[in-house]
Amino acid sequence: MKPALIIGSTCVDVIISLDHLPKTEENLHPHSQTMALGGCAYNVAAVMRLLHAPHTFISPVGTGAYGDFVENQMAKQHIPVTVRVPDQENGCCYCLVESTGERTFLSLHGAEYTFQKSWMEPYPAQNYDLTYICGLEIEEPTGLSLIEYLEEHRELTVCYAPGPRGVNIPQEKNSRIMDLHPILHINEQEALALSNQEDHETAAFYLQKRTKNTVIITLGAKGAYCLEKNGQNYLIPSVPVKKIGDTIGAGDAHIGAILACLTMDIPLYEAIAYANQISAAVVGVHGATLPPEALPPLPQLS
Repeated sequence: MKPALIIGSTCVDVIISLDHLPKTEENLHPHSQTMALGGCAYNVAAVMRLLHAPHTFISPVGTGAYGDFVENQMAKQHIPVTVRVPDQENGCCYCLVESTGERTFLSLHGAEYTFQKSWMEPYPAQNYDLTYICGLEIEEPTGLSLIEYLEEHRELTVCYAPGPRGVNIPQEKNSRIMDLHPILHINEQEALALSNQEDHETAAFYLQKRTKNTVIITLGAKGAYCLEKNGQNYLIPSVPVKKIGDTIGAGDAHIGAILACLTMDIPLYEAIAYANQISAAVVGVHGATLPPEALPPLPQLS
């Protein structure tokens, strides 16, 4: 299969560890604060890099302290900055991590969530098969330009992760995305909210009827449910996590692993099973970045 095209954000994750989320007027002392590269698209591309899966990463980098941090960190990792936005600051995401490992995000959006069709000119769409996009970029005003780009290049199979704010996307944008017949990657809460259904199987059926393509719903400790385009469905159990670091980036890593496997012609069932291993490994560390030594071995092609 041809390389994947990953379009979206790279921001700075400001990870603040604390016992619990603060209440009004409460004064808390966080245990720690760290900074790291993050953003949904960056997390997806990071897994693909770890797995040496062919891909191109289109991520605009803005100015300011956060833009400089992103540029410097990407240079250290030998990741090319494909787009630099000179007139807009880069944003960040405050990740509040409770003692349970659960996280709450406060996102300050900047240049990293914008899109211009001209950025894609050096990267002909016919060179790719799959493309990843996230609902956070679609929600922004320039999300219309991203939708138009995809409508103009229907040779690309869209892998769409609406994310937790997917229900906030205006109906017109949402309809145009669904008309592209994307593969949906979504968690259980998001699936129920988007479909107005009461269980994940009914939600998957509803969403597949709309997209006419495969729907993958992650179910946390229960695993991942898939309703394929051809009607085949299955639940793949999760991998137990011995020690929880935090849940930052677990969903991004899951779809990143699936995309990586698909570019290597690994069947979808095996790709999702491997993605369950990857997301469990990410939950076992602090932050969204998985160290190479924690990477599970890829499934062997039969």
